[in-house]
Amino acid sequence: MSVNGRLEFRRTVFWNTQRGTVAPLDILLGVTASKFSPGVREMCCRESLNCAFVPASKNLQRTAQLSISSFAIRSIVESQGQHILTQQASGQVRPDFTADDCTDKTVITGTDGVMVPLVTEEQKRKRREAEKRKRLKQGRKSTARRGRPRRGSDGAYKEFKVVAFYSKDKKQQYAVGTSGNHEKLGRIMRREAARIKLTQAEVKYSVADGASWILKQYNKQLPMLDENILDYYHLQEHVTETSHRLFGEGTAESVAWREEMVGVVWEQGSLVMLDRLGELLRTLRSPAKRRALKSLRKYVGSRVDMTDYPSFRAAGYDTGSGPTESVCGRLTKRLKGSGMRWDKCNAESMMALASIYYSGQWDTYWKDLRKAA
Repeated sequence: MSVNGRLEFRRTVFWNTQRGTVAPLDILLGVTASKFSPGVREMCCRESLNCAFVPASKNLQRTAQLSISSFAIRSIVESQGQHILTQQASGQVRPDFTADDCTDKTVITGTDGVMVPLVTEEQKRKRREAEKRKRLKQGRKSTARRGRPRRGSDGAYKEFKVVAFYSKDKKQQYAVGTSGNHEKLGRIMRREAARIKLTQAEVKYSVADGASWILKQYNKQLPMLDENILDYYHLQEHVTETSHRLFGEGTAESVAWREEMVGVVWEQGSLVMLDRLGELLRTLRSPAKRRALKSLRKYVGSRVDMTDYPSFRAAGYDTGSGPTESVCGRLTKRLKGSGMRWDKCNAESMMALASIYYSGQWDTYWKDLRKAA
């Protein structure tokens, strides 16, 4: 199957003990590993980034006159995503910029986790039973693959993790994700930082939401960072939540206190804010309010180095993790559509496709794939 329709051809197949079977015409047409040309595979992947596989099949039929079943499209897309993951691990797919290409030789990095809906083992069991009843009723033979079926997730949602690197003006961006744990993400973080030559950046820092696993991985894998900054808006959320518990949601007193605290930390830093919180704590008698305020003090107190906003602003640093959160949304948008559930490995494949698309590597990847074919 090519972008110009289905082709039928005769070709000579060669074999020897050194190389095994070789079909030169297959190599020329780029169909050595698939019955679909690289052009068709790209169209399937591009279409599937924005819609489910069934409408993708209909769209390709309508717009490109390519008759490919939704099952075949899904197989193509998931296989291509796995290929990208392999290429990323080996370095054949990598960032297309280094620290020298970034404005003022400044590199910013951000990391976050995002929940992805997965198919549970119970859902898989019910599906298999329903398919078996339907097959027996219709008198069909089983089309299931031999061997043990792929197990489902032990939970309806799992956290996938994303790390991003970008320049100050956002013209250079690269992001990659994983379904693995924080240790796996940490290894990927170090791998990609080496590829963009992070150590050669004149200014390099992280902006993230302050989760303990994120700071741990940055300290462990990227100790060369100048600063690790707590996203200012995440701090605001904690202050807002505390204000609701202290004074009631929506009250004038709650709004006034929140604005005072976020203003203090922004203009004078978290040490001054902690001092103000201590003064208020001494006046509180309600156990629930005291617990709420102590929780905020503990959160800020353990992140004093990450909340020195006056110094960060003076140095010209970003204090918001908006670019990272935007990347997380784009890389998982396809995964979080209405009613969608995924096997973990297939979800990771889709995220890999989105990674090269939103990192501006799509055209380069497919061009190289055609050359290799």
